[in-house]
Amino acid sequence: MWAETVDGLLLHHMTMTLGRVVAAFAIAMGVGTALGLVMGRSRKGDLWLGPWVTVFLNIPALVVIVLCYLWIGLNELAAILAVSINKTAMVAVMVREGTRALDPALDDLSTAYRMPRWTRARHVIWPQLQPHMFAAMRNGVAIIWKIVLVVEFLGRPNGIGFQIHLYFQLFETGYVLAYAFSFVALMLVVEYALFARWEKRSTAWRRLAA
Repeated sequence: MWAETVDGLLLHHMTMTLGRVVAAFAIAMGVGTALGLVMGRSRKGDLWLGPWVTVFLNIPALVVIVLCYLWIGLNELAAILAVSINKTAMVAVMVREGTRALDPALDDLSTAYRMPRWTRARHVIWPQLQPHMFAAMRNGVAIIWKIVLVVEFLGRPNGIGFQIHLYFQLFETGYVLAYAFSFVALMLVVEYALFARWEKRSTAWRRLAA
């Protein structure tokens, strides 16, 4: 790990992988959240979208990656799209279940007081969805970066997955572990420095209410 850091290779490839993880995570969370809200709030929406979400939940990630590379080409668009598709369905399901669990009494109360849509989303819907959203985000990061490694392993010229593939061919176990553990360490930093603090700050009202 130290040798690759001194050469600058570790930072370069980690940056490339992290960029793909962030892009795929943003797309998957955005699209998945929108689909989950539609399915959770609309019976017709769930009727039409539910079967598709189930299909994409059960398609192996490897199949999606290979098809994206075949149809789009060995480029960044195909790589990020393949990862996003694999995660979007899971986010949609988690958000849908959270939306279904919303308290209808609070919904009626916000309607009675004629709360603006943004105020209702911020003070009524979001606090109830928080546990499901944080679960989706944590699960998303854990799964997305693993799929990104497979995408890089199969068809990218850089990234942690590419380096693992390279050193696998050279039978260099130490280098494979160095790249794997370095990105695990980065994900731990993201968890405790970002998600944990954000969750603590967002749920502070619960401790005050108690």
